[in-house]
Amino acid sequence: MDAKIIKLQEIEKRYLEIGDLMLMDENVSNVKKYTKLSKEQASLKGAYEAYQELKKYEQIVADGEEMLKDDDPEIREMASAEIADAKKNLERLDKHIEELLLPRDPEDSYDALVEIRGAAGGDEGNIFAGDLFRMYSYYADSLGYKVEVMESSESEAGGYALISFAVKGLDAYRHFKFESGAHRVQRVPKTETQGRVHTSTATVIVFPDVEDEDIEIPDSDLEIETHRASGAGGQHINKTDSAVRIVHKPTGITVNCQDGRNQIANKETALRIIRARVYDYYKQKKEAEEGAIRRSKIGTGDRSEKIRTYNYPQNRVSDHRIGLTINQLDRIMEGKLDDIVNALLANDDKEKLLNEHV
Repeated sequence: MDAKIIKLQEIEKRYLEIGDLMLMDENVSNVKKYTKLSKEQASLKGAYEAYQELKKYEQIVADGEEMLKDDDPEIREMASAEIADAKKNLERLDKHIEELLLPRDPEDSYDALVEIRGAAGGDEGNIFAGDLFRMYSYYADSLGYKVEVMESSESEAGGYALISFAVKGLDAYRHFKFESGAHRVQRVPKTETQGRVHTSTATVIVFPDVEDEDIEIPDSDLEIETHRASGAGGQHINKTDSAVRIVHKPTGITVNCQDGRNQIANKETALRIIRARVYDYYKQKKEAEEGAIRRSKIGTGDRSEKIRTYNYPQNRVSDHRIGLTINQLDRIMEGKLDDIVNALLANDDKEKLLNEHV
């Protein structure tokens, strides 16, 4: 049997199995479990529906070939037309199914954790970090995703020295994963009196919001301490030890959270970020040891890699990884990122297809 059909049969079986599992009381009452099942089924839906369509047209061809044996010439003519139409649809489906069956990043369906930091350019880099956060928030909203700020450090001049937030929704990580890297802005800063264009940067890191079962972190590997929050943040600042700092001792990865309502909320947020960062650290280490290219050529994961330039005087944005230039920067900054993200995803699929046929 064709390997493609075997894979489609496996997907069909799992899709229907998930449907049964979602009807079971113990899963309906477990929000986390039910959400995970729902996401998995949604990720299989396209291939499942394409397979049902494939079977329908194959049956039309089979029935038509039987009708070709009929003595009535009108029936044979009708059968020939139906077969020809069905075969056109089968040809279309074959290409579509090939794309659907490309190996998916298993983390695509996860929520995304995004960190933006102002980098080169001082205040202007921080202001640009704020602009990127606004852009991503609008883009997430256009996809029906929810944005939840987890950690932030505002800049006096505006924007953020750091802002970390979760993007929650089906395939959120898939739509944000290629944003990791250095984003460069060219424009006249508000503080510039001579009208000169300056170049500043902000860095973006995107992690999949992994589950507890995706990585095991022993309590003994974590150093957790509370302290009084600093900076703007409400009346509890400097009165209670509501801020939480967590250090993952084996890697030295540190997270400090103080924006939550209380210590418990800050601890939960810090643990979530630690889990994502540690997972990403070991994933990169493993792939480096195996000599693997991280994710794809368009997303190597190098956070210092300059991936995109936003040129305000020319209203132009350029993604350097795929040579894409769009002269609608004003729209992009309002969250209209579909053209860029879809081009990155299409290029990634193209590379996967080439690798499949090597």
